[in-house]
Amino acid sequence: MEKSTFEGLKKLYGYLSRAQRTVIVVTLALILMALVLPSGPMKSEKIALPLTLKDPVYVESDAVPSADTEPSGHVYYMVRKGDTLSKIFESLRVPQATLYKLLEADVNVLALDTILPGHKLEFQFDDQERLVRFTFKSGMTYKVDFTRGKKDDFEFAEHIEKGEMRTEIFAGVVKGNLPLSMKKSGTSLAEAYSVTGVLKTRMNFRRDLRAGDKFQVVLSRQYVDGKYTGSSKIEGFRYLGKRREVQIFSFDGNFFDEKGHSLEKAFQRIPLKKRYRISSNFNPRRRHPVTGAIRPHNGTDFATPMRTPVVAAGDGVVSRVIRHRYAGLYIEIQHGRKYRTRYLHLNKAYVKKGQKVSRGQKIALTGNSGRSTGPHLHYEFHINKRPVNAMKAPIPEVKTIARKHRNKFKQRVKALSVQMEKVSAQQFENAQRDAASS
Repeated sequence: MEKSTFEGLKKLYGYLSRAQRTVIVVTLALILMALVLPSGPMKSEKIALPLTLKDPVYVESDAVPSADTEPSGHVYYMVRKGDTLSKIFESLRVPQATLYKLLEADVNVLALDTILPGHKLEFQFDDQERLVRFTFKSGMTYKVDFTRGKKDDFEFAEHIEKGEMRTEIFAGVVKGNLPLSMKKSGTSLAEAYSVTGVLKTRMNFRRDLRAGDKFQVVLSRQYVDGKYTGSSKIEGFRYLGKRREVQIFSFDGNFFDEKGHSLEKAFQRIPLKKRYRISSNFNPRRRHPVTGAIRPHNGTDFATPMRTPVVAAGDGVVSRVIRHRYAGLYIEIQHGRKYRTRYLHLNKAYVKKGQKVSRGQKIALTGNSGRSTGPHLHYEFHINKRPVNAMKAPIPEVKTIARKHRNKFKQRVKALSVQMEKVSAQQFENAQRDAASS
């Protein structure tokens, strides 16, 4: 380009507005980029980053396979707020039909229908990307394994870790209310409320409690690998107050005072207003009539006419009212920390979640909902999260210790009393000092 031409262009550029100059600069830049950059689509390359993880990592976002020393077909997932089983399974491209097969296997456990944040799930897939094993974990002590069988049905196995039970004795003095005073002595708040829940039949907390009153509680706490699981049982309790002294002791799963009188309200064995024929008994080793697999029957089935009234077996709080694909409409009632009852295949529910109910109160009508061969009530009774035979299990029914068990009960009372006496002096001294300084 000649100098005169360049000068002419420069002079012309000077007459242009700022907007016109900007358009020219951007146009020239785009032309330059087109000349410099290669034509055609750019190639991308995935880079695998090796991970070395000794323990599985449970993700809380979208479920993704782990790249650790475990088989490549494993996926670990921790349930988060807002999650549902359908949502989680869909994210892993697990067919809905497979989920239904799992729910069918779960009908006697009912562990999967109400998942909570913090629960852990494990998925194992084969080379064809089929789910062959699924594990549900709740806390340190409970899990259920579901394994795909030859006929594509799932079989399950419940695992409850017994761990090590350690006896621990706590003592303190009342300052404020009793639960907070117990927590200060070393118990958890849940344990404290369990004690007061039993005591309420023997004490009026507003009238009987006084600041400075002494108490002791004996607990059996569960430990797994040296870690406290949060699970415990009340073995004994004594309250030494200015206005009232109370002692309670556990025996055969129930609570009594030192004379053997029951502290708990009784349950009724049959949650119906009259007896009906038992069509299927409680059987932990029942063989499935179709698959031949061992699937426990965790309840008792009563052959009832349609819409027969169902009553609560004992006082408690309704913890679930749910419609399940196989269990049908069912109700679950929590009776304190220890006892739980379930009522399946209902036609109609008269209660809602969170509602308090009393023994003998009408809660539902029997039906034929879910997978059922005819109108009936499937009734379950659980003690410490384990299903038991409601027709034979030692549930609170009597007002006093049976004569044949009295000597055994007296020996237990004596043993627990000796335990508490051995440590009481120093414990109370420390508790009083702590109360005075706080």
